[in-house]
Amino acid sequence: MKFFPVAFFVFCMVAFNSSAQIKPEFRGVWVATVSNIDWPSSGNYNPETQRAEFIRLLDLHKVNGMNAIVMQVRPATDAFYPSPYEPWSQWLTGKQGQPPVPYYDPLEFMIEETHKRGMEFHAWMNPYRAMFNVNSSSIAATHITRLHPKWFLQYGDTKYFDPGNKEVLQYVANVVKDVVSRYNVDAVHFDDYFYPYRIAGKEFPDDENYQRYGKGMNKDDWRRSNVDSIIVMLHNAIKQTNSKCQFGISPFGVWRNADKDPDGSNTKAGQTNYDDLYADILLWLKNDWIDYVAPQLYWEFGHKAAPFEVLVDWWSKHTYGKNCYIGLGIYRAGSNEAWKDKTQLPRQIELIRNTPNLNGMIFFSSKTFDKNPNGWNDSLRTNYFSTPVATPVIK
Repeated sequence: MKFFPVAFFVFCMVAFNSSAQIKPEFRGVWVATVSNIDWPSSGNYNPETQRAEFIRLLDLHKVNGMNAIVMQVRPATDAFYPSPYEPWSQWLTGKQGQPPVPYYDPLEFMIEETHKRGMEFHAWMNPYRAMFNVNSSSIAATHITRLHPKWFLQYGDTKYFDPGNKEVLQYVANVVKDVVSRYNVDAVHFDDYFYPYRIAGKEFPDDENYQRYGKGMNKDDWRRSNVDSIIVMLHNAIKQTNSKCQFGISPFGVWRNADKDPDGSNTKAGQTNYDDLYADILLWLKNDWIDYVAPQLYWEFGHKAAPFEVLVDWWSKHTYGKNCYIGLGIYRAGSNEAWKDKTQLPRQIELIRNTPNLNGMIFFSSKTFDKNPNGWNDSLRTNYFSTPVATPVIK
């Protein structure tokens, strides 16, 4: 009998750990199509081999314990599905506007295969990027930059929708509504590209519309109000079309530095959501305009400008009751001494799980898992993601 308390303690710990693992947790992977980063492989324009590649990709992530795919279906005002608004993507068929031959609907196929494996499908779209590279992009005659050239501004080598143009807001909302109305997507997902990241010595050329629509606001506030407007419009379009479809945003990892705002994080980021991308994520969370936030925290523990542990703590205190999934930079594996450390990613997962108000994680990006860096696939399969769990419900 003297061994009973020990055995009972072990039994309780096992039961506790099992119940802890059953808690819903988002375990997602970003699958990027721009420049054929993740899918389809560069130069693969054959529908049969594209489908085979995608199935292999899904099966790998399913075995690793993932329960969601965040799939880029609109990388640069183009489409990985038959769209009434935008041409087929050059990264799907080799030439923008050219449909797959023999024909198939990649989005329909990907959703079906993802759901077949019990995984969520989040349709990832880029809101404002219209021409990835003005020097090399394949641009169809029907592309919106040709039909409405005044809607666009060039900044660096990229062409963007002008967020200050009211017609642009309605156009983007129509594109999103079309996808939600025709496809069984679990969410619409936007990443961090709102106003573009600053280029040193160059100002985003939106003076004309600022003079027309600024109404006495300073330019920074006006730009933020433009992004707020499209978020509200998209929220309404999504929910009115399918109330069960989620709307999520994956912002740059730093909202504001504390030296600019007492509510900011103790970081020294060179650019921030609020001050440079004009994306006031916290306002969107407070006002219930989005269902989840997935900040991209691609830094390591102890990073000089943006320590992972500091930002995990900060975001956990600024979720405003919404689901928060931390974006993890598995692609950083081997890039410096910190990311050569086999414990870097496991420690990040453990910190997320031991921090309140955090509901999971998303890894960038899919192709990194093909190499099983630092044996992290094995860690997920045998330890961290060994027990299947449901994704969190919308709050």
